Amino acid sequence: MAEQPKNPDYDPSRFNSLPVYLKAIFVIFTVVGVAAASVYMTNTTLFGYALPSGVYFYLLFMMFLPCAYLITPARKADKGRIPWYDLAAALIAFAIPIYFIRWNYEIVWIGWLPAPTITSFAVAIVYSILILEGCRRIGGPVFFGLSIAIGLYPLIAEYMPGILYGMGHSFIDIVSYAIYGGEGIIGLPGKLTGGILIGFLIFAGMLIATGAGEFFLDLANALMGRYRGGPAKVAVIASGFFGSLSGSPISNIISTGSVTIPAMKKIGYPKRFAGAIEACASTGGVLMPPVMGMIVFVMAVITEFAYADIMVAAIIPACLFYFGLLIQVDLHAARLNFSGIPREDIPLFWETMKQGWQFIFVLVFLVWGLLYMRWAEVTPYYASALLFVLSFANKKTMMTPKRIYNAIVIIGKLVAQMVSLILPFTFILCGLVITGTSASFAAGLVNMGGGNLYLILLMGIVACYLLGIVGFDIAAYIFLAISLAPALEQLGLNKMSVHLFLVYYPMLAVLTPPVAIGAFVAAAMAGGNPMQTAWTAMRLGIVIYFIPLFFVFEPSLVLQGPWTSTLYYTALCLIGTTILAGGLTGFFYGLGPINAPWKRLLLGLSGLAIMVPETKSSVIGGIVAVFLFILIFMTKEKDQLAVSEISDSCNI
Repeated sequence: MAEQPKNPDYDPSRFNSLPVYLKAIFVIFTVVGVAAASVYMTNTTLFGYALPSGVYFYLLFMMFLPCAYLITPARKADKGRIPWYDLAAALIAFAIPIYFIRWNYEIVWIGWLPAPTITSFAVAIVYSILILEGCRRIGGPVFFGLSIAIGLYPLIAEYMPGILYGMGHSFIDIVSYAIYGGEGIIGLPGKLTGGILIGFLIFAGMLIATGAGEFFLDLANALMGRYRGGPAKVAVIASGFFGSLSGSPISNIISTGSVTIPAMKKIGYPKRFAGAIEACASTGGVLMPPVMGMIVFVMAVITEFAYADIMVAAIIPACLFYFGLLIQVDLHAARLNFSGIPREDIPLFWETMKQGWQFIFVLVFLVWGLLYMRWAEVTPYYASALLFVLSFANKKTMMTPKRIYNAIVIIGKLVAQMVSLILPFTFILCGLVITGTSASFAAGLVNMGGGNLYLILLMGIVACYLLGIVGFDIAAYIFLAISLAPALEQLGLNKMSVHLFLVYYPMLAVLTPPVAIGAFVAAAMAGGNPMQTAWTAMRLGIVIYFIPLFFVFEPSLVLQGPWTSTLYYTALCLIGTTILAGGLTGFFYGLGPINAPWKRLLLGLSGLAIMVPETKSSVIGGIVAVFLFILIFMTKEKDQLAVSEISDSCNI
């Protein structure tokens, strides 16, 4: 296998193949887009003129959708060149928003539903094609097909049976609603891109360009490298740090995994285990505050929760996930008697902090601005400016002209790709909203479940999984957020808990067979069996499969209840997670190996029972766990299994 790139800003685009003049255009467009976002989000006026929302959103699309056509080829054969049709598409994608800006007042305040002229309708069709082609290039053919299928659903909705029935609409209505409607491209796509996401992408780009990825990897080494199974613990911590900034499990696996996976294999971790740890840790980074993944930003727009409130609510579930992963890694290393990284290869903690303290300071500033100052979506702009200033405290991180250029390129790539992924959601929303299908679907699920909350939640999990395994995590959330979530709230569940529940389960498809793309990428880097790696990753990440169910029924786990309840149920989850990890790995602190399968099974189930937010279940689980501990201690086997046998049994 070819050596994987080690730089955290690795991106398989064709930017480096562009001629100089197109690179210059890309940089100029990015600078204009970032400047527009900075002006709009900080409420700055230019010559007494404030940038209207519609004009601002159109301006962002005008800058970044053409960039997506420049850096993303239509075919593999175009990887190293820029054909005429890509130039033409980029030029048209630039020109059409000028038309939207010209008629912004009429579009927003008078309404173009349906499009009032043949010209406006033709422009809407062309722009729809451009959006869908950008979706195909970056999101893939399946996402492309889904966007078309749901977008055109209003044409047949009135002929569909049962919960699929909806109001029918003409093709003109569909296209007009998607492009000119208030919930079209300047609805969720505009608010998400221009109102929330671009600021955090600017911040992430600045962090990457100044070397934050390397710093967090060194910091994780300094903190965890010396302990048993050190490289695996480094992978968990580093991927948690970097994943919370990048928002992408795959880029996280590629960047940190290129270092951590070989280190894990070097001290004896099986290939499938090394790949599984990296895949699991990288996926969890998307759920780890302060930055998190794009799906959380979508939640902020749909629910109108402040992003800071969502970030706070996600802290305990994310920490429980990483706690469960670290405990399994530690127990596995103890069972196999793995050592840590040689001391001479571990960076000194204070020397590492001296080189990158500004990254920690800026992250603390970001959290302070979000939570205490309540600067909301403008916070990452201030944090980016602070990071720029603090970068000059160290020669290794200072923003030289080259680093500034790299930061602009990274930001341009990130925003261009996000715009291409977000704009198609206008067709998905169109298909669900104007037909009324989302409401009938929710009513149908409630009726199918007979009003039974457990059955309805189970059907929601299945829907999340089925859409998630084919890469529709955000689509799954949007669909269920406007259909199932209101029904669950009417049944008495907490709104924050319900929406985080719908955020978490689609994301788990990255780890879950049969289409566990994150685990497969990590397996390729580790040289292991993809399916075995996926099953191992699923086992390592098992906590997060249950936590969403727990916080749905006990909102204090997402800080939506009394602090006493939060402490109590968090403590139960920590205890239960530790015991569950012991059952899964076949080893427990003070007891050593647990070789009997039935003991491991009962121990794991007792840990899970303790975590369930219901007193009777926790008590029964605790009693069973204590009984097993006594039994295991009294019948402890003196003869240890051979290392090879243990390795096989621990990596099923």
